[in-house]
Amino acid sequence: MRKTIFVVLACLICASSFAQTTYQEISSAKLNAVRKLKVKLPKNYDADADEKYPVIIVFDGDYLFEPVTGQVDFQTYFDNMPGSIVVGIMQGDNRFYDGYYDPATGLPTESGLRFHNFVSDELLPYIDKKYNTSKFRVAVGHDNMGNLINSYLFKDELDFQAYVCISPDFIGSLNNFIPKRLSLFKDDIFYYLATAEKDIPQLRENILSTNAQIKAVENQSLTYYFDDFKDENHYTLVTSALARSFEKIFDIYNPLREKELEEKVLPYEGTLDNYLTDRYKRIEKLFGIKKEISEDEIEKVIKIAEQRDDIKSLGKLGTLANKLHPESLMGTYYLAQSAEKLGKTKKAKKLYESALTLNDVSHINRDYIFSKIDELTVVDLDEDIDDNEDDDEEN
Repeated sequence: MRKTIFVVLACLICASSFAQTTYQEISSAKLNAVRKLKVKLPKNYDADADEKYPVIIVFDGDYLFEPVTGQVDFQTYFDNMPGSIVVGIMQGDNRFYDGYYDPATGLPTESGLRFHNFVSDELLPYIDKKYNTSKFRVAVGHDNMGNLINSYLFKDELDFQAYVCISPDFIGSLNNFIPKRLSLFKDDIFYYLATAEKDIPQLRENILSTNAQIKAVENQSLTYYFDDFKDENHYTLVTSALARSFEKIFDIYNPLREKELEEKVLPYEGTLDNYLTDRYKRIEKLFGIKKEISEDEIEKVIKIAEQRDDIKSLGKLGTLANKLHPESLMGTYYLAQSAEKLGKTKKAKKLYESALTLNDVSHINRDYIFSKIDELTVVDLDEDIDDNEDDDEEN
């Protein structure tokens, strides 16, 4: 039953993707020709809004565009990646000329170089001018185009920050140059490479060799992922590679998950509010997207603070929650808990009382808050009695 639901959902997403695709033409001076494009905008795209979107350029858009847009729609539905502008370049009979290369270096030359420059100098500016684009761009290529997209790594200013090379047909010595180039970048760059057990033997051999070299690269700015799919071939691996590559490239955009909580948040040195804010600053820096920290994610980190018995982080996270979600009682509630753990009962009582004037949060029980107020009222009375008795003894 569950499998059926996912199949139906995938079909609906693909149908929606097809319905929202527009077909456009761009006149190219570099190619002295008109090129056809497929363009898919994010759901609820608003040209007048300030929101920016990553751009995914799909080479071989004739057959690769629909698998990409289907995967983007699927992952954005579950908020695993940001809504993105997907542009497919329809190459058709021009594919051979678009990928024309120097057999020694594997880099584009003649008609291949003109196509390379068309993308850099004409297509990307056209998309940036027409749509609300962020600075984050992804290049997706398969086979010959998987080879070509690597040529953009050798520009002084990168056109793409992420590269999805699906069973690329590495030519000449290009695969030996790629690891050396990837070792030099000082800004964040993502590189994904995939082959399969039943891939074309010559391609697979070069890909495995390239993977071994890239794995040896020591560069903190490089995020590298490699997949070798079992029982897949040169063509069937495409959908699996797209799913994995987008999942990995946009990993930090994902909501906090158990693995990150255990491996990164729990051992974090410093107060945990800083972990959260730094994480979202990185999302904004990488993708040009300002994503709000949700109450759910704050709650997950608060549980880690409680696990660490980290009262300071508990208070800081309460302050952060109040700043981001002032209408919710959550922040004030955890500030009250922090004050109570520090022995500041009067302050804690006032905070609990203030929390009751704010909006409910499903996981926080109001009856429990009332019981805490009653409990702290008794503690206050006991403290007042003790104070009075101390005064009498002094007199």
